[in-house]
Amino acid sequence: MAGSKLHFLELFSFMFSCSLLASASAVSLKVGFYAEICPSAETIVRKAVNEVVSRNPGMAAGLIRMYFHDCFVRGCDASVLLSSLPGNPPAERDHPANNPSLRGFEVIDEAKARIEALCPGTVSCADIIAFAARDSTYKAGGIYYAVPAGRRDGRVSISDEVLQNLPPPFFNATQLAQTFARKGMSVDEMVTLSGAHSIGVAHCSSFSNRLYSFNATHAQDPSLDPNYAAFLKTRCPPPPPGAGGDLTTTVPLDAITPNQLDNKYYSELRHRRGLLTSDQTLMDSGLTSRMVLHNGRNGAGWARKFARAMVHMGSLDVLTGTQGEIRRICSVPN
Repeated sequence: MAGSKLHFLELFSFMFSCSLLASASAVSLKVGFYAEICPSAETIVRKAVNEVVSRNPGMAAGLIRMYFHDCFVRGCDASVLLSSLPGNPPAERDHPANNPSLRGFEVIDEAKARIEALCPGTVSCADIIAFAARDSTYKAGGIYYAVPAGRRDGRVSISDEVLQNLPPPFFNATQLAQTFARKGMSVDEMVTLSGAHSIGVAHCSSFSNRLYSFNATHAQDPSLDPNYAAFLKTRCPPPPPGAGGDLTTTVPLDAITPNQLDNKYYSELRHRRGLLTSDQTLMDSGLTSRMVLHNGRNGAGWARKFARAMVHMGSLDVLTGTQGEIRRICSVPN
């Protein structure tokens, strides 16, 4: 018990120190940053998002995930949008964690092109990602929040940095908490933002080990509801020996309301129907289980926390002022 208490105090101290750094970097961001220099910027992004999500509701999850994948690697600087260039290391977007599963690049590019036609060299790709995530959150879940803006775009994107910063789907609650703590975000924010998994899909390769090769004792993860596991096996048969994971077939992360951003995700965890290890661990760990139950009971409260956590995430290690640049094309540095 004493060791657990010490570990918690160390984790809290680390999170507090990181949060001070994140807060300092957010000082230069402000709501309405483009009100005078490009007043139609947010409207243009919202229209582009609404158009594509109306045709394909799953794109909302893709744009929210893009925001997370951008901010957790090098901060919210649109490094996830940069294409790999000859003679340089592969970029983030070509890492297996992003390619082919990360979606929404064309939405950002379309919004950027429309904005450049009106306000050239003014609105950063990083801010467009943040606006698009906010508008996707509203379109899919009716959750609205104001986005402080003024981010600048980075010039560097390195594939090898992805796994150093993004938590993989097999992490447990403690590992997830540590990953978020390194970004100055709390355990409660981690659990709250995990609720984004109430929309979107996962490839069979992200969870098939839970069905067929969990550990030396259990072929199937005992934390999975048996009926849910049986359903998943109909969608994701065991891969042939020596074959890689299935990168084509997908399953909804939330089988109840797969296109609605809501707190049903937490109810599914309570019934042992979390798709990924990193989902179900939130219910199975004493560090996070009470937060899961609270979010499952209080949808309005979870939505308010989700909005605040999205704003906080958008402040991570941002470039502002004269740092970085405003890319003319989001996929290449100027």
